[in-house]
Amino acid sequence: MTDPSTRMLELLSLLQSGRSWPATELAARLGASPRTLRRDLDRLRELGYPVSSTRGPGGSYQLVAGRAMPPLLFTDEEAVATVVGLRIAALTETGGAGAAAEGALGKLERVVPQRLRARIQALTAATEVNSRASRTLDLRTVQLLATAAHTYQDVRFDYTSRGGERTERRVEPYRQVLMGHRWYLLGWDRDRADWRTYRIDRIGALTVPGTTFAPRELPSEDPVSFVQDSARFPRTGRRGVVRFAAPVSVVSERLIARSGSLEAIDDTSCRYTTSTDSWEWLSAALATVGVPYSIESPPELITCSRKLAERIARAAGG
Repeated sequence: MTDPSTRMLELLSLLQSGRSWPATELAARLGASPRTLRRDLDRLRELGYPVSSTRGPGGSYQLVAGRAMPPLLFTDEEAVATVVGLRIAALTETGGAGAAAEGALGKLERVVPQRLRARIQALTAATEVNSRASRTLDLRTVQLLATAAHTYQDVRFDYTSRGGERTERRVEPYRQVLMGHRWYLLGWDRDRADWRTYRIDRIGALTVPGTTFAPRELPSEDPVSFVQDSARFPRTGRRGVVRFAAPVSVVSERLIARSGSLEAIDDTSCRYTTSTDSWEWLSAALATVGVPYSIESPPELITCSRKLAERIARAAGG
């Protein structure tokens, strides 16, 4: 018979696979008698591990959800993946999500075996991440939206557009999508009677009134692609088209207005098409690219760009 401590750890590792183990198979895997197995299971329960059991000749055991989070056992691969994932999350997220990742990462790094530290250091040293998001992600908002989507509950919130306009929204939430280090909500806007995507960091005053909705068929079999297209071309009906006198490779590195489509015209020029909820913001974003460009449409973007140029000229004393 194996050492009791070793046997307990092996038993816990088997149970954490999530499957239901027949008592005879579990005892055979541990090289223990049925009586010893029952005693070890009782010890796990005393330590806080919720182990359920079915009685009878075909009795079985399974680790189920409990009221508290008991200690977990990871394989080497699982431990490495968890630490690296938390490190990246801590670097890229802000606010509650980043703080939670930092806390969990600190706890794990203190107990990771020495043999795994080199693998973790190599992976993190060879991995680059983008800078943190410009706005803080509220972990509570993400959790509330996820719960509401799962239980088909309506949500209400204030939404701030890129131009700073604040509106009240009544939405049926369906999916949350992480794309480009930003979280988006895919939902049915009840007042606009259409599908919409919302940047979650622009959502405020979120409430779940308790009313439910009948689920609709999603607008696409691939919600990620739908959200990506919606982020590139928001349904504002306000689309600008600009021609840059520089190749795509140059403009793409300098363009801060990431939403939209950038396509090559020839080796020395490219065309940028985007939707926007603020011509003023787009005018300023185009000017920061730092290469010659011409506005093809619409007249509103041309007018805003001229006003911006006049303000800059006056500010510079010209």
